[in-house]
Amino acid sequence: MIINIFKTLLSPFRKGSGKNTESFLSEVSGIVHVGANLGQEAELYSAHGLNVVWVEPIPEVFTQLIDNIRGFKNQRAIQALVTDADDKEYEFHIANNNGASSSILQLKQHKDIWPRVHYTATVLLKSTTLASLFLRENIDAGKYQVLIMDTQGSELLVLRGSLPILNNFKFIQTEVPDFESYEGCCQLSDINEFMIEHGYKELFRRKFATRAEGGNYFDVVYKRQI
Repeated sequence: MIINIFKTLLSPFRKGSGKNTESFLSEVSGIVHVGANLGQEAELYSAHGLNVVWVEPIPEVFTQLIDNIRGFKNQRAIQALVTDADDKEYEFHIANNNGASSSILQLKQHKDIWPRVHYTATVLLKSTTLASLFLRENIDAGKYQVLIMDTQGSELLVLRGSLPILNNFKFIQTEVPDFESYEGCCQLSDINEFMIEHGYKELFRRKFATRAEGGNYFDVVYKRQI
């Protein structure tokens, strides 16, 4: 299947959620995955019988995502750029690794870990908040207890735009560095501060990449406490 091929080709730039999420997938009925890319985790989610909403901003990648999840029951894809603002225009930079490292931010120390990754194009996209997206697409927030984010430095914007529906998520997983991988990107300390403020506690983290000059990339999972 195409998904399996791309899991190999894109590593380590784009990872499936893998064992990180398996510890709590059995506790939930649905996932919202912002920064879907090609839907590499579709088989994992399907194996747990989950409802899934994939959100992907890049038109060409979105087309591939639709093809990749075709046949997976209870999985749908929406083309959207999610931030903390509605109808704001962004320059969205598309990366050469099939869009996996694409971002609204410029690359910075990211190249110290993945020197072959660079931008090949820029497109203008208008954003939406996650809360507005749920309203527009008639998404029943009660069906989705997990938010997974992989938006290459803009995860804090996604969270801020989800405040009206944030308490629906029992678990939140994000990819995040503790250094300036992208210009002005959110870092681990920023995410931790937001999570604590809104009643979430870190459940676990997995380091998956290290910068020789200092700094790491993590997958971190938080659980709602209140």
